[in-house]
Amino acid sequence: MGSLVSDLEFRGLWHQAAGASLAQRLESERLTAYIGFDPTADSLHVGNLLQLCMLRRLQQAGHRPIAVAGGVTGMIGDPGGKSEERSLLSDERLKANLQGIRPQIERFVDLGGGGGLLLDNAQWLRGLTLVDFLRDIGKHLAVNEMIRKDSVSARLERAEQGISYTEFSYMLLQAYDFLHLFDHHDCRLQLGGSDQFGNITVGIELVRKMRQVEVYGLTSPLVLKADGSKFGKTESGTVWLDPRRTSPYALYQFFLRTEDDLVGRYLRFFSFLEHDELLALEQVTAAHPERRQAQRVLARELCALVHGADDAARAEHASEALYSEAIASLDESTLLEVCAEAPTSTWPRTGLDEGVALVDLLASSGLSGSKSQARSAVTQGGVYVNNQRVTGLDAHLGRDDLLFDRYVVLRRGRREYHLVRFE
Repeated sequence: MGSLVSDLEFRGLWHQAAGASLAQRLESERLTAYIGFDPTADSLHVGNLLQLCMLRRLQQAGHRPIAVAGGVTGMIGDPGGKSEERSLLSDERLKANLQGIRPQIERFVDLGGGGGLLLDNAQWLRGLTLVDFLRDIGKHLAVNEMIRKDSVSARLERAEQGISYTEFSYMLLQAYDFLHLFDHHDCRLQLGGSDQFGNITVGIELVRKMRQVEVYGLTSPLVLKADGSKFGKTESGTVWLDPRRTSPYALYQFFLRTEDDLVGRYLRFFSFLEHDELLALEQVTAAHPERRQAQRVLARELCALVHGADDAARAEHASEALYSEAIASLDESTLLEVCAEAPTSTWPRTGLDEGVALVDLLASSGLSGSKSQARSAVTQGGVYVNNQRVTGLDAHLGRDDLLFDRYVVLRRGRREYHLVRFE
């Protein structure tokens, strides 16, 4: 794979760098680097994946990663990228959120023998008094420089909204994080998304002025979807890393649906495949997009990173089962999850003893507009019961056709599904 710097450049992850000697130091020394995560929920989401992967890449290259959970800064919120001020979180909510995200970070960062750290900035920010902070820290940073930062200026341009002093102070607190981590852990590099570059440079300036040393910043590009919206958002909401919020199957499906023109970029950003593997997948996508081979690799790799190889294998099996007779091998909860987006209807169980006519089910479910259309679909071989093709016009469903003594999955053609519940 070569050097860390060349790998980051190949993957498009070397976006903005502060400090002319950063590349050389990353190749010749063991640096300590940190990224901050705001614990605004009890789970991280896929929008955090890029920075988690960045920490992992640095650790694999021999550097020391620090993940900083913003126990204090998370109460305030970074004004960058937001149109309105964040609601303040209670101490109890923040504590629960911090406990929730720890195991997710541990899947990416070795907090044991690898020397990685997970810290809460409440440990050092809670003890500061306002007077001491203004006297010792605030005097080193010029307001006229701070308001020129994109995260602040964008809010100031909205006269009806503006920005509160609370959010304006976020930049100072993040800068103090860098100073504290330098003093106590010899941390010399802060990582973040490109929208954090202004905040990072304020921290660099604070450390330079107060400790007369050079520290560094490195940002990666923001990950956007094809429509330009922020990565990690869907019409139904956030895609979480906690399996209780977003199941491994749902996460797998999220990446499986990646557009062809984005899948190569996502593989470079999030996977740890070798360069020749990535190039080969990009060539396959260009030549045979219908195979969706790169999407399947992306979904498998990311699901394994977040949830482990076993859950990834189960999610992949469930995804393949949606289009095969293996649907009958799924457990009940996975079956319902696989069919979650399919229309459903309920039929009385009493009719099963004599058998329910398949054409009646097709017509009533809406998979066919009428019984005559249903008969035509059956004759043409386009109707499936539990993914088994049915060609007999007189086909009836009985109790032996039920999955878990309750469900029948009807399919017409390749993608039209309907879940029938017998109650």
